[in-house]
Amino acid sequence: MTIERLREIILEKSFQYSDEPIYELAYAGKSKFYFNCKPTVLDPEGAGIISQLVFNEIQEFPVSAVGGLELGSVPISSMVTLLSQLNGKPIKGFIVRKRTKDHGIPTKIEGELTAGEKVVIVDDVITTGKSTVNAIKAVQDIGVEVEKVVILVDREEHNGKQHIQDHCKNVVALVKCSEIMDMYKQRYTSDKIAV
Repeated sequence: MTIERLREIILEKSFQYSDEPIYELAYAGKSKFYFNCKPTVLDPEGAGIISQLVFNEIQEFPVSAVGGLELGSVPISSMVTLLSQLNGKPIKGFIVRKRTKDHGIPTKIEGELTAGEKVVIVDDVITTGKSTVNAIKAVQDIGVEVEKVVILVDREEHNGKQHIQDHCKNVVALVKCSEIMDMYKQRYTSDKIAV
């Protein structure tokens, strides 16, 4: 299980490119390229690589939980939670809702978090960093400390990583957009991409 193989899976299953900016992004207008990481995180091989890489990034930190904003973080944190248990270093999971649940017991965070705990936030893709920052703020609002943020893909645009670092200094991206673009250029074009 290598980072190189993960990049290949992302390129094959989760990356789209167009010569024109046709992909609407959640917070940043239109782009020539798009990452939908769900096919990668839901692929058995991709899931195995991602969970191991994230677990390796966080296992030595004094954290009790891993999670983030729905939907991008959910499969990642679920896989890491299972892997942590299998490795005898249990780390529980949590989910930050985009909106507070309006039925049953109203809550913004699913999972057992209490003030004073230390956690890791995960996310599948960052552009502006807004979703990740929303997750950080939600757990901080209940007195939980964010020790680290692990991102699957950093689009390397709109200062996303820097915005997250304003709230948590320790931010790691497993894969960078520039790495995927380089692979795409080598595999599918000679010189036609101008990013």
